[in-house]
Amino acid sequence: MTIDWAAFTPWSALAGGLLIGCAAVLFALMNGRIAGISGIVGGLLRPSPGDTGWRLAFVLGMLLAPLLWLAFSTLPEIRIDAGYPVLIAAGLLVGISTRYGAGCTSGHGVCGLSRLSPRSLVATLAFMGTGFLTVFIVRHLIGG
Repeated sequence: MTIDWAAFTPWSALAGGLLIGCAAVLFALMNGRIAGISGIVGGLLRPSPGDTGWRLAFVLGMLLAPLLWLAFSTLPEIRIDAGYPVLIAAGLLVGISTRYGAGCTSGHGVCGLSRLSPRSLVATLAFMGTGFLTVFIVRHLIGG
């Protein structure tokens, strides 16, 4: 394994992490809620009266952010080395897993860990460990 040092971008990664962290803190302080994407989108699928406006605004903000980025720069190239069946299976696995795990990476990994939630620590260790194991199996055992 080699590292492409030209593509190593710690400062932009740090800036992105700081923006996500600040946004999660502001969201919790101003809205009193956790910025977990699966919970926010799930609430749109089972709407409660008076509870859809902020959820729609949050999702629209995520969808419109790339357009704002385009006003200042070009979008990075998107390259996906998988076919539609693999993408569909992966999406279903992630969706089902977020329901069983009572949250997603943003809810547990960003918001839950910052609140020192033991449940979020276990969930984060589980999905990180599963990710590591999957990469190992695909790259070293299957040879993908």
